[in-house]
Amino acid sequence: MAEMMEMETAPEEKNNELALTTHEGNNNELALTTNETQPSKRRKKKSMVWEYFTIENVSPGCRRACCKRCKQSFAYSTGSKVAGTSHLKRHIAKGTCPALLRDQDSNQMTPYNQRMGGSEPPKRRYRSPSTPYIPFDQDRCRHEIAKMIIMHDYPLHMVEHPGFIAFVQNLQPRFDKVSFNTVQGDCVATYLREKQHLMKFFEGISGRFCLTLDMWTSNQTLGYAFITGHFIDSDWKLNRRVLNVIMEPYPDSDSALSHAVAACLSDWSLEGKLFSLIFNYPLSEAGLENLRPLLCIKNPLILKGQLLIGNCIARTLSSMANDVLGAGQEIIKKIRDSVKYVKTSESHDEKFVQVKNQLQVPSEKTLFLDDQTQWNTTYQMLTVASELKEVFNCLDTSDPDYKLAPSMEDWKLAETLCTFLKPLFDAASILASTTGPAAITFFHEAWKIHADLGRSITNEDPFISNLAKSMQEKIYKYWKDCSLVLAIAVVMDPRFKMKLVEFSFTKIFGEDAPTYIKIVDDGTHELFHEYVALPLPLTPTYAEEGNVGNNGKTEECQQGNLLSDHGLRDFDVYIMETTSNQMKSELDQYLEESLLPRVQEFDVLGWWKMNKMKYPTLSKMARDILSIPVSAAASDSVFDITCKKLDEYRSSLRPETVEALICAKDWLHYGSEPSIALVKMEF
Repeated sequence: MAEMMEMETAPEEKNNELALTTHEGNNNELALTTNETQPSKRRKKKSMVWEYFTIENVSPGCRRACCKRCKQSFAYSTGSKVAGTSHLKRHIAKGTCPALLRDQDSNQMTPYNQRMGGSEPPKRRYRSPSTPYIPFDQDRCRHEIAKMIIMHDYPLHMVEHPGFIAFVQNLQPRFDKVSFNTVQGDCVATYLREKQHLMKFFEGISGRFCLTLDMWTSNQTLGYAFITGHFIDSDWKLNRRVLNVIMEPYPDSDSALSHAVAACLSDWSLEGKLFSLIFNYPLSEAGLENLRPLLCIKNPLILKGQLLIGNCIARTLSSMANDVLGAGQEIIKKIRDSVKYVKTSESHDEKFVQVKNQLQVPSEKTLFLDDQTQWNTTYQMLTVASELKEVFNCLDTSDPDYKLAPSMEDWKLAETLCTFLKPLFDAASILASTTGPAAITFFHEAWKIHADLGRSITNEDPFISNLAKSMQEKIYKYWKDCSLVLAIAVVMDPRFKMKLVEFSFTKIFGEDAPTYIKIVDDGTHELFHEYVALPLPLTPTYAEEGNVGNNGKTEECQQGNLLSDHGLRDFDVYIMETTSNQMKSELDQYLEESLLPRVQEFDVLGWWKMNKMKYPTLSKMARDILSIPVSAAASDSVFDITCKKLDEYRSSLRPETVEALICAKDWLHYGSEPSIALVKMEF
């Protein structure tokens, strides 16, 4: 339609045109007039192609468009049929004109495109609104290619693939193709630029940092330590960033972890700011001996180091789930084979659905095969299959070839396995989805699992009692190592404080509960006293935040600020010395206040942000405690049974490049200031 609108009527044909007019005084009289009595209005050609083409009459009723540069002619109109201008535009814009191709050696842009960059405003093409002229920028294109490779895990060698080169050349012929070494340098430059932004961001963090370490393996038996930092920013939001990916040639050695942690602390200048360290697997005694001195020398020993090193709850849950799957591996294989029989054949699936409808089984769930590296998929496969066990039991009546139906005893055992897996699945699902402080939630989950297993141990069924014993050993070890930090985190929640600790410990320890409750209470007070004794400014830093936005009153308050900051420091010391023994501490005041109502969407960090002026020291302690993670696994690895393995391609890259690609991908998700200044990297 757009091309038809651009069609122009030739002058020769206008002489025979008939015009229908209405004369004054006789509305019904029609008169035929020629072009001489009433000239027709010819529409002006608007397409740019007419700057490069002329119309020539070849024969009566046949016209062709002739290129002014190469003299080639193209069809334009034959009788009432019009060819339009699209093929003419392609001749000019795509560079198929031989004369234009010769000129292109001296000028990269074709004359058709060259008009876009001139002083004359561009003419509208294809009947679409004009778009602003964007100059070609080679560096910007390289920057965007590097970001694309980082964000989507594309191989660096893709820039040398013929398909990619052909695509880019058709998209922008002026773009100079880049090599593997060039794009590798661009990716590292992007990483260094984002790292500068992140280090600047860290300068404004007044709290401490918690680190998690997840050790990956590779086909070359090399280890890669993924170190992630967890912290609460100045707006009291919980943050996490992948800080380092450090290659360790001997990941099983006693010094591997201490080397990785030391490199991270030095790289990010976090000496003296580390609060806790979580590993994704149990450390050997020799590994702990190498690690503790390093951390104690460069960091204040908060609470005698009891909060410094912790275990990963995700690995504990996965290890317990693996015990369950191992105990029922025979029945799990039977059910998996039955599911495989149904899902790998369309005809079998149709018969299964037919039997299900005949039996009127109410379940709406669909069978699926599990991923044996993710234990949650096996649990979900078992639960769905158990709901449809009646269908499996009757499937042989409709499908004589099916001979894999588990027995009723098998289904009963599968339901027992699901009973053990459900609390683990619920807890791990929270871990995979939560974005707030997880320590508070997992205090409740851990003691609930501990209590349930304690009851299962007394079961008369030896299978249940033996499985519960092996699982309880693992949750007890985690509880023994991490219950203090989890409990203190609960105390920092104004909905629970010490009350939930007292209630939970009574359920777990019975008559011995007061002893363990006192350990938590003493530990909380001792930790608070250490924060009081830390060399912090007498005037809380939060007071400075409270003055932000009062610029309009600067002159009025200048004298008052001078007295507060410089003239009355001794008075502040006097107040602290004379009232410290008479007034209750911030912690005691906080604990004596009534509990807040338990609302599900309660923002505990937001509450401490609002009350930081009321509890200036206690809020600092709460900020650090609530930043402690309970898992070293990423959200997509919570259900992993095996250790994560770096793929073969990345394992072939230089360790510095691997770190740059993985860290930069994580940082780019949070955004940064736009910049295209490339740092030249040589490889």
